[in-house]
Amino acid sequence: MASKIDLDRLLEAIDFAARKHQNQVRKDQCSSPYITHPLSVAQVIWQTGGVEAMHILIAAILHDTLEDTDTTEGEIREQFGEEILTLILEVTDDKSLEKMERKRLQVAHASDLTYTAKIIKLADKLVNCRDILLSPPRDWSLNRRQNYIQWAADVTHPIRGTNPPLENAFDEMLQEAQKQFAFTIQPFETVNQRPWAPD
Repeated sequence: MASKIDLDRLLEAIDFAARKHQNQVRKDQCSSPYITHPLSVAQVIWQTGGVEAMHILIAAILHDTLEDTDTTEGEIREQFGEEILTLILEVTDDKSLEKMERKRLQVAHASDLTYTAKIIKLADKLVNCRDILLSPPRDWSLNRRQNYIQWAADVTHPIRGTNPPLENAFDEMLQEAQKQFAFTIQPFETVNQRPWAPD
């Protein structure tokens, strides 16, 4: 059972993320407020993954603030502490790199993530893929949607064994994606044939 202090910290994180993402929208067909994404990631971690660790839920809510807003590391450290900052940094892409290089690094470094970061990574990819199935960006071709699902499968493959319920939910999503998009997920053993192949 979460304590009052834990709930205070969680609500503080939600408020912080909502303010930081306030002028951002998702790429889905409804242009949903961006805050719906980190909240969905935390919800999936809690409800599907059965993870109740408050530092993971808080980091999930804040996981895109460094990457996609003007939030600084100092702000996170001061308000939420070093443990949360370290976890967020683990799942934050370096936006100074080209997009394909960032995709490559996510595949290459997935197995090196800590357990807590792997939980957030799994949930993040699950939520993003579900969004692509249910309400894809209007300008995304079928091929682009297929490629995203394949890439997400490649990112999550090296972190299998982290949280079976999240992985089962991801597998169910993959089955639906293959049916809906009429394609076959390629095995991880052939990842070097993809444009985001790790070195």
